[in-house]
Amino acid sequence: MISIVITAFKEPKTIATCIESVIKQKINEKYELIISAPDEKTLEIAKKYAKKNKKIKIIQDSGKGKYNAINKLLPLLKGKLFVFMDGDVHISQNSINELLKKFEDPKVGYVSGRPFPQENKSTKYGFWANFLFESAHLLRAKSYRKGLFFEGTGYLCAYKKGVISKLPSNVADDVIVPSIFWKKGFKISYADKAFVFVKNVDNKKDWFKQKIRTTKSHESINRYFKIPRKKTFLNEAKGAIHLFKYPQSIKEVLWVIELIIARLQMWGRVFFDTKIKKEGHRDAWERIESTK
Repeated sequence: MISIVITAFKEPKTIATCIESVIKQKINEKYELIISAPDEKTLEIAKKYAKKNKKIKIIQDSGKGKYNAINKLLPLLKGKLFVFMDGDVHISQNSINELLKKFEDPKVGYVSGRPFPQENKSTKYGFWANFLFESAHLLRAKSYRKGLFFEGTGYLCAYKKGVISKLPSNVADDVIVPSIFWKKGFKISYADKAFVFVKNVDNKKDWFKQKIRTTKSHESINRYFKIPRKKTFLNEAKGAIHLFKYPQSIKEVLWVIELIIARLQMWGRVFFDTKIKKEGHRDAWERIESTK
């Protein structure tokens, strides 16, 4: 049996699509589906599905943040494998089975899905999202093939029961969870056919808000583990050449230049916040409105 968990916060517009993308799948194992959210509007929609499907369970969390919600859920999950996903995404038809396949190797402890942007490249922020997601995919795939450590994704991942009892509140789950399994001698795996479709930001304010927050959450990993991180300023700088191979028009070249400037500004802000002001990431539900 597996436990599939959807964590959500004020997602009445997306939670139905998310739930349906799970229950319409022909999953090869018995499963329970837990939907956790602090707000009534999201839970009301989830409860409608629970009335029709006995596999679905609803749990209201305290509203203190995603990792706080997960920590409350971990002791309650019945499955031997856990699948976690967010309430503002949806997954491809066979994603769950693609994740489960990787656990046929008993040494595998953690599996990452593959995020894919809902936007096309016709707008600047859609182009940025496609480039950054594609770059992350290529990095994960390369590291996976070589048997190296890599950060996964919190949008869709799976891991074995009994290894993690509590997540820290100041570091991203997509880096701390695979780090724990890696340090305990497990393999981490990449299911590149387990697509999870993500809506991205469409304006400058939300872009900086989201990127600064997520980057700061990755910087905190050094407090727990010394691992060969992939999401660093130095690695981005090394990959700058790839940036100029990606555009296919003059307009896209200009967008690449803007992206480089924006990423430099973002890293500058992260450095100032974490090194100068000593302000790290803290777990809290925070909406990025244009991603909903």
